[in-house]
Amino acid sequence: MNAATLHLDRVTPGSDRLPMRQKIGFGLGAFLDMWGHWLYPSLAFHVFNIFLGVAPGLISTVQMVKIFIDAASDAVFGWISDNTRTRFGRRRPFILVGGILAGVGLPLMFAVGKGWTDTQYFIFMLVSMVIYVPVMSCFNMPWVSLGSEMTPDYHERTTVMAIRNAIQKLPELAMFFAAQFTTLAIFHDANGKPDILRGAQVYTAILGAIMVAVSIAIFLLTRERYYEKLVSRTQTHIPFADTLWRTLRCQPFRHVLLMALAYGIGTAMVGALGYYATVYYVCKGDVTLATQWNTAMGLAGMAFGFAGIPFFSWIARRRGKRAALATVLAMAIAAFIGDWWLYDPERPYLQLFACGFVAFTGAGFWTLYGATIGDVVDYDEMQTGQRREGSFSACQSWITKVGIALGVGASGWILQFTGFDAKQTVQTPEAIFWIRILLSGIPVIGLVLALIAILRFPLTEGRMGEIRRQLEATRGQV
Repeated sequence: MNAATLHLDRVTPGSDRLPMRQKIGFGLGAFLDMWGHWLYPSLAFHVFNIFLGVAPGLISTVQMVKIFIDAASDAVFGWISDNTRTRFGRRRPFILVGGILAGVGLPLMFAVGKGWTDTQYFIFMLVSMVIYVPVMSCFNMPWVSLGSEMTPDYHERTTVMAIRNAIQKLPELAMFFAAQFTTLAIFHDANGKPDILRGAQVYTAILGAIMVAVSIAIFLLTRERYYEKLVSRTQTHIPFADTLWRTLRCQPFRHVLLMALAYGIGTAMVGALGYYATVYYVCKGDVTLATQWNTAMGLAGMAFGFAGIPFFSWIARRRGKRAALATVLAMAIAAFIGDWWLYDPERPYLQLFACGFVAFTGAGFWTLYGATIGDVVDYDEMQTGQRREGSFSACQSWITKVGIALGVGASGWILQFTGFDAKQTVQTPEAIFWIRILLSGIPVIGLVLALIAILRFPLTEGRMGEIRRQLEATRGQV
């Protein structure tokens, strides 16, 4: 293939391009995905441990159980949406109903009182998880599946995910501001101390209302291209067992799955350590100052993340998604190693770069990972004759979330291993050392494994062109 031909192959045909309103409509789902899945874990230690005094091991255990439930409910809703047939499509009805319920339920996750025992808090957290997690699956699995079937074009899929991740920076910013919001003066008690619990209740109520509005907008703005042109006319029922076992037999999918699993576990195990490094190492126990830096780090992360999306999308267009993902992971390894020097009490502004470099590579990873799943589904359609976006979304969710559950479940115990004591404003030098070394070291191990996995991924741009031609020769264009 000569250079001119290669250049033409990389130009997205007009029929494959999506209207911007559909790309934005899909991208709005990031508000629900971020807040419904990650806001609670980001605030749980801040509210339940630092303010209410609940043992960190109990909190991380609830987080571990949450993700196990999440994995199971994702499998169910991925399978159901694959087999649903309505005049509104097979994804959009679930997106609407699940999104509204998720917004209503978010503030209820913090509907606790002060002075409860650890056991009472633990039971409340556990029960609320059992109720809320399937609601989020009802929204999230159809939404994730929709992203893989909006266009058949190799590069337009990257554009869809790039716009989604650009929009995602707004809810990410809201997450970084969450801890500082809970310490605002309007929430101080009679003694002048922050009432963090009340602040969290107000904040989640505001975000929940936005989630309801966004879910309605997604339903109105998006369309289901494959459902309207192919699935509703020809596709037969997909057995539930195929959601896991037949999906795992897809060799390219296993490589992508191993990459995401290694990335997710490695970063989840230290998910709480960055915050504690800011509070107890950089800010020497000053929680209010630490939440202010946390907000500033959120701004830095948003800026760096915005820069990462076009940068890695540019690499993907010129070198393919596999090369772009390998670049992401190599740079992420360097970013986490750099955390050892970038968390510095003498130069606290360096935290902005610590958060920024991780956000820069993270934005690239999730943009390209989401775009790659659509390619895997094309490969599977060539093998099976069925479009099973829901099965692949559910399977990757099931496996990665079980893995991440182990990482999240370990995070609190890792914190306890360091010798951290929530009752002490100033931590011991030994505790600070272990927080810092584990914050840098654990993610690097996972990222190296992820890099090995993606280098073996077989679906290059050229291979995807061959697969598309074979599919269109068999069932026509979509």
